[in-house]
Amino acid sequence: MLPWLAHGKINGVATAPAELEDLDLEYDLDALWQCVVWDDPVNLMTYVTFVFTSYFGYSKEKAESLMLQVHNSGRAAVSSGTREQVERDVAAMHSFGLWATVEKAQ
Repeated sequence: MLPWLAHGKINGVATAPAELEDLDLEYDLDALWQCVVWDDPVNLMTYVTFVFTSYFGYSKEKAESLMLQVHNSGRAAVSSGTREQVERDVAAMHSFGLWATVEKAQ
């Protein structure tokens, strides 16, 4: 047990119970995450295709296929990787004006 938590206080302020040994602190560092782009009423299909080809370097065929998935299904997973990589992709999609979120890959 950490000595400063032995009495459930840090600098005289009460803390949560000091039973740290019982906490499950596992984190799956190997988990894959995905960047999901959502359909929106603003962006043209040609623009979404352009974003996918210019940012991800996808071929026109793959970009059009993903764009149609976004358009018809309402969403498409357009990239996957570590959480940090996917967060960068989501931020890039936002900078292009697309709606995108980070999801844990299944």
